Amino acid sequence: MQALSYTIPFSEIHIDDIARVGGKNSSLGEMFNQLNSKGINIPDGFALTADAYRLFRKENKIEQDLKELLFTLDKQDFSNLTSIGEQARSLILYSKIPEEVEQQVKTAYNSLCSNLGVEVLDVAVRSSATAEDLPTASFAGRMESFLNINGKEQLLDAIKLCYVSLFTDRAIKYRHDMGFMEKDIAISVGVQQMVRSDKASSGVVFTIDPDTGFKNTIIINGIWGLGENIVQGRAIPDEWIVFKPTLNQDQYKPIIKKVCGKKEFTMVYAEKSDLQSSENTILNLETSQEKQKEFCLNNSEVIQLAKWCLSIEDHYGKAMDIEWAKDGINNKLYIVQARPETVHAKPKKQVHEIYWLAEKSKLLATGIALGDKIRSGKARILNNPQEGKQLKEGEILVTDITNPDWDPILKKAAAIITNKGGRTSHAAIVARELGTLAVVGSGNATKVIETGDEITVSCADGKSGNIYEGLLKWTVEEQDFSKVKLPKTPALLILSDPERAFELSKYPNHGVGLMRLEFTISKSIKIHPLVFCEPEKVVDEEINGKIKEIIGNYQDGKEYFVDQLAEAVSMVAAAFYPKEVIVRFSDFKSNEYVNLLGGSYFEPNEENPMIGLRGASRYYSNFYKDAFALECRAMKKVRDEMGLKNVKLMIPFCRTIEEGEKVLAEMAKNGLKKGVNGLKVYVMIEIPSNVLLADEFARLFDGFSIGSNDLTQLTLGIDRDSSLVNQLFNEENPAVKELIRRTIKAAKQNGIKVGLCGQAPSDIPEFAEFLIEEGIDSISFTQDALVEGIENMNHAEKKRFKAPKRLSVKN
Repeated sequence: MQALSYTIPFSEIHIDDIARVGGKNSSLGEMFNQLNSKGINIPDGFALTADAYRLFRKENKIEQDLKELLFTLDKQDFSNLTSIGEQARSLILYSKIPEEVEQQVKTAYNSLCSNLGVEVLDVAVRSSATAEDLPTASFAGRMESFLNINGKEQLLDAIKLCYVSLFTDRAIKYRHDMGFMEKDIAISVGVQQMVRSDKASSGVVFTIDPDTGFKNTIIINGIWGLGENIVQGRAIPDEWIVFKPTLNQDQYKPIIKKVCGKKEFTMVYAEKSDLQSSENTILNLETSQEKQKEFCLNNSEVIQLAKWCLSIEDHYGKAMDIEWAKDGINNKLYIVQARPETVHAKPKKQVHEIYWLAEKSKLLATGIALGDKIRSGKARILNNPQEGKQLKEGEILVTDITNPDWDPILKKAAAIITNKGGRTSHAAIVARELGTLAVVGSGNATKVIETGDEITVSCADGKSGNIYEGLLKWTVEEQDFSKVKLPKTPALLILSDPERAFELSKYPNHGVGLMRLEFTISKSIKIHPLVFCEPEKVVDEEINGKIKEIIGNYQDGKEYFVDQLAEAVSMVAAAFYPKEVIVRFSDFKSNEYVNLLGGSYFEPNEENPMIGLRGASRYYSNFYKDAFALECRAMKKVRDEMGLKNVKLMIPFCRTIEEGEKVLAEMAKNGLKKGVNGLKVYVMIEIPSNVLLADEFARLFDGFSIGSNDLTQLTLGIDRDSSLVNQLFNEENPAVKELIRRTIKAAKQNGIKVGLCGQAPSDIPEFAEFLIEEGIDSISFTQDALVEGIENMNHAEKKRFKAPKRLSVKN
């Protein structure tokens, strides 16, 4: 009878070997065999099978003891969880690895060393749990890994510690939560060549946006050194967002956004690690200020990594959660783990809850938002998992950092707030899995919040999570998208905040009819664009200090402005690709521009800014055209470099034909020539002169967008912000409707598109009917008005297209 083999090299492992070697090892074997040949570097290794663990239990006669211990678990309050865990781990620690298994491990390790031409190879040792009758069971993140394991004795020690980790408190609790208590849970151990990322960098990749489930991007996170700091949340990583549709088109740059993280710690090999125990082979050091300011990968490496990850996703046919490492000795990239992404793999309900904060108070802290809800309650500061019993029902957990030992506690929290961590940290991953609200990486929450403080946590404002003082009021609106039928006439979105683009792209829509640049300039860039063109004019040292702090590592402020604006637009264009996204150049008024940093050094003091130096008049003026050139550079980057040709551009508040010609000439001078590379340029119809000269404007531009608010205001001579006359503001006034009717007619006669942006079609069903009846080509709504607006459009179309005649088609 042939002896049972307890070790299997990666070269003999495939994805259907989960029952023998667990999900982690079967995936590594699958990639090693199927993807190495495609140029994707997978480090070699071997797996110790689940049968080896079963033999370990049997020969040490601890099977029954472990079973009985787990049977006595208090399944209600888990009061004896810690005690049971300690006893189970003790049974493992004082047991001996069977001689047969030990010898096979040594032989497999020697063979791996020989294959790689190394006498004593340093390896990573990772747990991979499985069950004979439950091959899909996953214990990801709940058991231990050991890095920089050197030599056979350290390896055997690490294997036993992997066995021990099957009985950590968190693993036992997970087994109960998943209904596995009666199952024969076993553990395989993966032994893989270490990548010397301690001398370079490592990180995590999601082939789907982990927060929204948006499928067209690859999210890459990275830090200096070994990757444990990302999972533990001890370091805020660099992040790159890569656009899949242009990734394999070499003429384009597919990185649509990148953020330099703090990367506070770097995990490296311990000195003389071969003499240490398997638990003390690594050190965590503070990252130097210089290194914190550097990205841990260059752009070409990011693109190479993204292409690999897209290939892995294609191979498995599903979104993946992937770990990567860069070797600092040979400067090569490697994939060291891959598993299916789980949160967004589940079917999603079509009823969306939309949260709105009804009031604001003092902002205590801000960080990365997980979830899109709002919660309030009393804060509970906890320093470690052992204090978990202090957390009461409905309280908000505030702590420095979490790891898997916190899992049972996190399930009880109304919301989670951490000082440290990024989007791929432990707290973030668990919050997504549980559907719990969380703000991670707040920096100082434990310093500004005390136990018992009443606070409100809001993640309803995009990627930023805000913690406010007091119990604030909020509203929740339910929208059932499954019942929404899009009208024949395109229903578009009005959008300001790029951070919400991925989320809003799931709303029923035909694209974006208006993206305003003002939000990005005021909230993200924060600096008046002329500061970058004429910095010598800003003489206030405090303002200059703030500007320097905001632009960070940028040596040239112009590059900062262009990159930030381009990234904002590219996020929206990517979210809705290939649907059209109409981007309006900035339309601040002088009294709004002046509020930007440095603005007071440039902006005039106008009596009536609403009809002063705004829109088109700025773009060609000697006063502002250098700043407009920066906006043009950003739009050119989005379209020509990133390949997002679905972006159309729009000119606001263009008073005369001559102004339109001057703006188009200025755009062409800056590389944006109408018609070249499919560029379409629209103009806003918001001044009576636009309507009276609509035929001439139609010959100059590719499309019209009616701004009903300004058009109503200027037609009726009303300041809509004045409480004394705002009752007269009415889009249904016959004069306003006549101008809209003329605009639509002129567009039709000249063969160009015409849409409308405004509140009226969602608020007033009759106004939507009027637009549909006149033949409008599209209507744009804000997100909160979208569903009601679509209902009004559908109702109007039923009236207009009632009982259409069927056309016969002759062959």
